[in-house]
Amino acid sequence: MKNECGKTRDVENPYETWVNDRAGFEWRVLKKYQRPDKEAANPYARWLVAARSPYTYGSWEYGDTYVSEITSNARKVD
Repeated sequence: MKNECGKTRDVENPYETWVNDRAGFEWRVLKKYQRPDKEAANPYARWLVAARSPYTYGSWEYGDTYVSEITSNARKVD
């Protein structure tokens, strides 16, 4: 099985978008380091994301984030 999300994408063309409406956070997934079956078994799986919140004043911050932090606090919108 191949990792279909292994190449880095632009912030305007992410693989997935996740939001937390109550807190005003948005994460755009730009790269996934593992394929889905390996990711599900790894509690430390991470994604490269662009994140925006009320604390970034409308700009994007880029970096790696644990998958569990996003999926437990947000909903997938696309």
